[in-house]
Amino acid sequence: MNSKTDRRPAPWRALLAAALCLAMAAPLGAAPPSDGVLLDRIIALVNEDVIMQSELDERMQQVGRNIDDARMPPPDVLRRQVIERMIIERLQLQFAKQVGIRIDDVTLNRTMQEIAQGNNMSLPAFREQLISEGIDYDSFREQIRDEMTITRLRQRQVDSRVNVSDREVDDLIASQAGAVDRDVEYRLGHILVSVPEAASPEDIRAAREKALDLHRRIVDGGEDFAQLAMAESDGQNALQGGDLGWREAGRLPTLFSRPVTLMDVGEVSDLIRSPSGFHIIRLADRRGGQQSNVTRTRARHILLRPSAVLSNAEAREQLQSLRRRIAGGESFEDLARANSMDPGSARQGGDLGWADPGMFVPEFEEVMNRLAPGQISEPFQSPFGWHILEVMERREHDNTREQLRARAREFIRERKRDEELEIWLRRMRDEAYVEFRLDGLQDDSRG
Repeated sequence: MNSKTDRRPAPWRALLAAALCLAMAAPLGAAPPSDGVLLDRIIALVNEDVIMQSELDERMQQVGRNIDDARMPPPDVLRRQVIERMIIERLQLQFAKQVGIRIDDVTLNRTMQEIAQGNNMSLPAFREQLISEGIDYDSFREQIRDEMTITRLRQRQVDSRVNVSDREVDDLIASQAGAVDRDVEYRLGHILVSVPEAASPEDIRAAREKALDLHRRIVDGGEDFAQLAMAESDGQNALQGGDLGWREAGRLPTLFSRPVTLMDVGEVSDLIRSPSGFHIIRLADRRGGQQSNVTRTRARHILLRPSAVLSNAEAREQLQSLRRRIAGGESFEDLARANSMDPGSARQGGDLGWADPGMFVPEFEEVMNRLAPGQISEPFQSPFGWHILEVMERREHDNTREQLRARAREFIRERKRDEELEIWLRRMRDEAYVEFRLDGLQDDSRG
């Protein structure tokens, strides 16, 4: 029995008793199975929640479909990794519920539609495709809801706390100038042997010995890195064989960035210590690229926003009238100041300044890109209202420096986010009450 049993809240025993009865009972009104086979059972208690055998079986099947047979770990190892991932997910969903994060059906339906469109299907066709592959559509839909919930939770609890200073951007560019300037990317394999947040010296010593043993098995014994990561790593990418994907140097965790730039492809690092534990990384591949110029556009517009007193048709007609007046010789600048409902640009005569690609919403940018300098658009609609738009001029611009700084800032943000997320998840796991009810599993690392 886990030593944290006394931390369960008072309603827990009643909830557990009810869950146990429900887990082992047939549905209401159904006859008990004639062969005495257990319909379902609890395999883990996670705070005031349970994970059922049926849930684990379904997740095992999903994971198995995405893992190459040649690298499939033994069933007991895969089961341990999958159930640990399920525990982490369940803890995040519990926390999301506590802080009031909920994905409503409207938002979920819109996302399902986007997923279907991304697969070049209608939503009904996508549903039929899932069913034909043996995937329960309702379960898939709820998994998407859970993923969206977890993403929103992480944005609130982790992403929102990550700040990047100009000094950090400057330091990154200075220290990694060669890699960042050439847009070099690295593909890493990663193994983490974690330690609890308040680990004892014995815990740290045991984790280090395990990491050293894994390192010897890879470097001296020639064992497959991805297979060992899948079986032994505590990292979030364990089930992907430890694959962190392609990342620029600045997006790597701080402790990885400098050794990686010095490693040869295929080389395995020494042990790397962090607050989360002991890391082993392998440089699987490296690739580079070059930054190109961009076309900048300077444009001005007049915006009318439909309202209770201004219909869409009236807004469009007023803009047609303004367009005719401009064609007749009146000043675009004066008419924008007098009529545009965009306060920022109206004061500048509608001038939006120089814009790089992607700066405006697609509806606006699509019209702007079709116009030649000096040409004025017909009235068109965007999410902000109705516009007429004039392209004033275009020029080629070497955007390398701005994009370099933007990339460096995003690299640092993602790196900090990864580090904060790992610590946050580890703390959540350490503070949780988890009790396994499945043979061969125990909460070794949480005591």
